[in-house]
Amino acid sequence: MRATMQTKPAAEYLGISYWKLLELVKAGKVPHIRVGGRILFRRESLDKWLEEQEAISVCKELESRPGKIRRLK
Repeated sequence: MRATMQTKPAAEYLGISYWKLLELVKAGKVPHIRVGGRILFRRESLDKWLEEQEAISVCKELESRPGKIRRLK
């Protein structure tokens, strides 16, 4: 098994389009390695990135929940 994967297999692994992954790479939002003209991804780095994205989304959901409304007497 290889230590890295190219863009198309990485996009399939993440469940996003090839073009969306390239957009994330260009923005510096997803971990990647540039070797010459190739862009490579380590599965472990992508797994860690997914966990971080999941944790961030949970925190944002908790922050955006409205508070309870109560009657003032």
